[in-house]
Amino acid sequence: MTTIQKIILDNRPQGVATVDNFKLIETAAPVLKDGEVLIRHYYLSLDPYMRGRMNESKSYAQPQALGEVMIGGTVGEVVQSLHAKFKTGDYVVGMGGWQTHSVVHGDTPGAIRKVDTTHVPLSYYLGAVGMPGVTAWYGLVRIMEPKAGQTVTVSAASGAVGSALGALAKARGCRVVGIAGGKDKCDYVVNELGFDACVDYKQQKDYLSLSKALRDACPNGIDAHFENVGGMVLDAVMIRTNAFGRIAVCGMIAGYDGAPLPMTHPSLILVNRLKVQGFIVSEHMEDWPTALTELAQLVARGKLKPRETIAQGLSHAPEAFLGLLKGKNFGKQLVKLI
Repeated sequence: MTTIQKIILDNRPQGVATVDNFKLIETAAPVLKDGEVLIRHYYLSLDPYMRGRMNESKSYAQPQALGEVMIGGTVGEVVQSLHAKFKTGDYVVGMGGWQTHSVVHGDTPGAIRKVDTTHVPLSYYLGAVGMPGVTAWYGLVRIMEPKAGQTVTVSAASGAVGSALGALAKARGCRVVGIAGGKDKCDYVVNELGFDACVDYKQQKDYLSLSKALRDACPNGIDAHFENVGGMVLDAVMIRTNAFGRIAVCGMIAGYDGAPLPMTHPSLILVNRLKVQGFIVSEHMEDWPTALTELAQLVARGKLKPRETIAQGLSHAPEAFLGLLKGKNFGKQLVKLI
């Protein structure tokens, strides 16, 4: 009998999330029914969007249910299968959640898909060649629409989405400037990811000083921006945007604790005729195959070199997740479950 360890959402955060919002439990794996697959998870993905799901307030997706396994992407190995398309030993990616194993029906659309680890490490399917990478691709290609020679900026540049965005934009001949927190992250963004420049927001006291730093890094202004953070960062970027600039809004991590995030100069949307568009990548599944193909090619050619921060063991997932929200991770945050 297989025992499954799970982390459930035990109670909702009141302001800042804490480890006490989570609870580790154990259950026995169910007996497989016809068409079902039992997967042993190797890695769990931790992503900022999970914080928003912990709240009960209205959002783009239903709140995480109390008493249920926390949502999350996983990669792992099929250990038992009653479905013709999947066999024992297959590597698969899916949304298995914060648990050591999951049982899914092989015919459920989008539940799991097989992946090839010949040229792409298994863990990358949760980052550069997974949901974060596709998020970067969609924001850049479908919303930002940069032309060669234009200046593209991205906040949280050293993270899973930001690093992919940089590689994709450089492949299109853009000048790419990152915004990250700390000298080490900025050095990585420039020296390993190949960005043209990176601005350390932690060295700036407010949005005005950050805007001045962006002016130095982007002497020709900003043509397109990818936003993961919001708040002071977005305020600073908007001051530097050129006419007809495009801003893809993927995350507002600065406001995930529930406090409002006012925009300091919304009039700039009109003055600069900006396009500001939010998006949820799971609503655009038709673009995933094209995006994943390009991302895998960038990894295989060494043009995308993502970093990973790996916590060991499911019990450390809550602490690692809270660290992610505070920017303690370097690159993609994962939990190794084997």
